[in-house]
Amino acid sequence: MELKQLRYFVAVAEELHFGRAARRLFISQPALSFDIRKFEEQLGVQLLERTNKAVSLTNAGHVLLEEARRLLAQAEEVRRITARSAHGLAGRLRIGFVNSMLYRGLPEAVRRFEADHPAVEVVLREMNTAEQVQALQRLQIDLGFAHWGRFPAEVESEVLFSEPFLCCLPVEHAYARKRRIELGKLAREPFILFPRSVSPHYHDQIIATCVEAGFSPQIRHEARLWQTVVTMVEFGMGVALVPAALGRGGSERVVFRPLSSNPYESQVLRLVRAGDADRLAMGFAAWLGGERRAVPAAR
Repeated sequence: MELKQLRYFVAVAEELHFGRAARRLFISQPALSFDIRKFEEQLGVQLLERTNKAVSLTNAGHVLLEEARRLLAQAEEVRRITARSAHGLAGRLRIGFVNSMLYRGLPEAVRRFEADHPAVEVVLREMNTAEQVQALQRLQIDLGFAHWGRFPAEVESEVLFSEPFLCCLPVEHAYARKRRIELGKLAREPFILFPRSVSPHYHDQIIATCVEAGFSPQIRHEARLWQTVVTMVEFGMGVALVPAALGRGGSERVVFRPLSSNPYESQVLRLVRAGDADRLAMGFAAWLGGERRAVPAAR
C-alpha cells in the first residue's frame, strides 16, 4: 500500500465522482480509474460501488476512508518535521490544555517561546483533564495543563498556580457596584455552572463554596465552557463563580468581584509522563509561569 494510492482513494471517496477527483489530482480519469481498480485488487475488497450515474462507498470503503485520512495526516506531519530538521529547525512540543488556559497567558507564552526558540514547533490541543491523561499515556502529548483529577502512576502532576474564585455578575446587577460580595446574599439567585460530568472538581468546589456560605445554589443553567458561562451571565441569565483568570476577558457587560470569604481556589496542574524530565516540556512550563505573571490582573 502506497501513500499515492491512499490519496487517490480519498479524492474519489470525497468527490464521489471520478472526473472531479481526477481534476483535483491533476491526472486523467482513465488513469485514476485504473489505479483505484488495482488498489481494490491489491486489498482484495471492493471499496466503491459504481454505476453509470453515481459512485458510492461500500462498508469497507467507509472504514478505509477514515483510516486513510488519519495516515495521510500523520505522513504530512512527518514530512513537515523532516523539512524543519533539514533547515536546522528540529523539535516539537505537543501541549494539551484546558479551555481556561487561554486566559492564563498560554497564547502569549507560545508566541514568545517560539520566537525565542526557533528550533521548536509548539502544537496546542484543547482537551479536558481526562483526555490529557489518556493522551500522555498514549504518547500523544508531551505536556498538559489541567485541573485536579485522579491520576494513574504513569502521570505526574504538580500545581503550577492557584487563584481565587470571583463572583461574575451582570453589570446591571444590584450588587455589581460592591467591592466584595457576601455570597450568602446570592442564595436566591439562579446560578450557571458546569455539569458535574464535564468537570467534577470545579463543580464540587463551587457547590462547596456556596454551602460554606450557608446555602445550596439553585443551578438554573449549565454550560460546558467558561466563556459560555460568562456569556450567559452577560445576558442576565444568572450569576456564577469563576476562576480569577476569566476576569481578564474584557467584557463590558459583566463585572467580577472578589468574595468576602473564599475557602477554595482554582488550581492549574502541570502534567507530564512519570519519570520523563523532558527539557522542552519543563522549559515551557517555566516560561508560562513567567508569562502569566505579566498578564494584567482581573478587573
